[in-house]
Amino acid sequence: MSELRFDGKVAVITGAGHGLGRSHALSLAERGAKVVVNDLGGALDGTGASTGPAADVVELINKNGGEAVASTDNVATPEGAKAIVQAAIDAFGRLDVVVNNAGILRDKSFGKMSVEEFDQVLAVHVRGSFLVSRAAFPYLKEQGYGRIVNTSSPAGLFGNFGQANYSTAKMGLVGLTKTLGIEGARAGIKANAIAPVAWTRMTEALLPAEFEAKFTAERVSALVTFLAHESCETSGEVFSVGGGRIARVFVAEGPGWRQDDHTVEDIRDNWEAIMAEQPYLTPIALGQQASASMKAML
Repeated sequence: MSELRFDGKVAVITGAGHGLGRSHALSLAERGAKVVVNDLGGALDGTGASTGPAADVVELINKNGGEAVASTDNVATPEGAKAIVQAAIDAFGRLDVVVNNAGILRDKSFGKMSVEEFDQVLAVHVRGSFLVSRAAFPYLKEQGYGRIVNTSSPAGLFGNFGQANYSTAKMGLVGLTKTLGIEGARAGIKANAIAPVAWTRMTEALLPAEFEAKFTAERVSALVTFLAHESCETSGEVFSVGGGRIARVFVAEGPGWRQDDHTVEDIRDNWEAIMAEQPYLTPIALGQQASASMKAML
C-alpha cells in the first residue's frame, strides 16, 4: 500500500503552537502538506498572546524541509478567522484542509462558574471552529474538495465535573460537524470530529503521570491525518482516539414506546420500555430520525 501523501495540498491548523495542534501540523507537513500554523500564543485560560509558539512550529517544519507560515490571529473573531484563511491563500494559493483545534480551559464547578467563563470557552471552541470553517468554506466549495476536522472531547460526549462550559462547547462541535458533513457533501467537502485523550498541557494536571508515554499526541495525529486525506470518504462522524485505540462514537435512539393519548401515568408505567437500548437506530440526519418516528405512527 502506498503512503498517504499531501503533496500539493494546503492545511490550516488552529491552536497549532502546542500539544495536539503542533503534532497535527508536524504530521501533515511531514507528508507534504503546506501548513498555516495558527496559534494566538496565550495561556491555557486564553489570556495573553505571543508570536513564539506558532513561530517555533513553523521554524521546525521549515527546518525539516517542509513549508509553513505562522498566524497569530484570533479564531474567535470574524476578522481573525478570515485572516487565518487568507494567510493560506496568500502564501500558497489554495486551501484544502481545516483542522479546528484551538481551545482554552476555564474549569470551575457549575455553581461557581461565571457567565463570562462560560461564554469565553464557547467563543474559542465553538465560535472559533464555526468562523474558521465559514471563512474556508467558499474556497473549498469552489474547488469541489475539502476536508474539515473538528476537535470534540469525551467531556462533551459524556460530561465531566467542573467543565460545564467545555462540555457544552465540545458537544456543540458534534452538531456542527454533522451539519457540515451534510451541507458539504455535494461539494466534495468531508467533515469529521475527534474526541481525543492525549497528554498535553491541557490534560497533564488531570491524567496520571504514567499516561504520558502511552497517550501521546502523535497517536491522535495519525487519525487526524487520515481524516484529512483525500482517500477518506467518511463524513459526519465522531471518533474517540487515545492510547492507540480508535472507535466510532455515535448517537443512537432506542426502540422506544408509543401509545396514542398517553397520560403521565402511562409514561411512568412504561418507563422501562422507554429506557430500552435495543434494538437501536443510528440516524445520520434529522430527516432519518423524523422518518423513523413517522413510521412508528403507522
